[in-house]
Amino acid sequence: MKWIAWLAAPLLAACAGNPPGEAHGFVADPLARPGVVALIFVRTDCPIANRYAPTLRALAEEHGARGTRFVLVYPDQDATPEAIDRHRGEYSLALDALRDPGHAWVRRTGARRTPEAAVYDRARRLVYRGRIDDRFPLPGVARDEPRVRDLDLVLDLLERGERLEFTSQPAVGCPIPELP
Repeated sequence: MKWIAWLAAPLLAACAGNPPGEAHGFVADPLARPGVVALIFVRTDCPIANRYAPTLRALAEEHGARGTRFVLVYPDQDATPEAIDRHRGEYSLALDALRDPGHAWVRRTGARRTPEAAVYDRARRLVYRGRIDDRFPLPGVARDEPRVRDLDLVLDLLERGERLEFTSQPAVGCPIPELP
């Protein structure tokens, strides 16, 4: 009977609108579809990343309507698909997810903390890596409202067709654990 599930998985993914190899809600390659892509590195146990859930929902709604794809990247080896589903449900994050236990996307983007964004333009160039905004300017310091909304600004420029050179802003949050 397991062979039926194996055969049916690509069909179910296709019916759900996902490319082959992608289960509903999980992506194999976040750059497989055209358009701007915002990878958001998160951990299920990072309180700072979890505090950004409302901001991520708002950004994904606004920029998703303009064609930007948001993908949550879970770089923790212990983040099982079930734990990721629980996390997304608990924080109402109806975004695609990518498990990165081998840190392929961590290495590719240079991400070091959660939450941290990595943005690819339509030409698949990494144009931004860093904080979502400056709500947490330093470890242990939090503002009620951000003064600079870095990710929002980058996405606005890309959606207007601007060509950006790579920029980064240091993120404050939980470190991405190094692999043994």
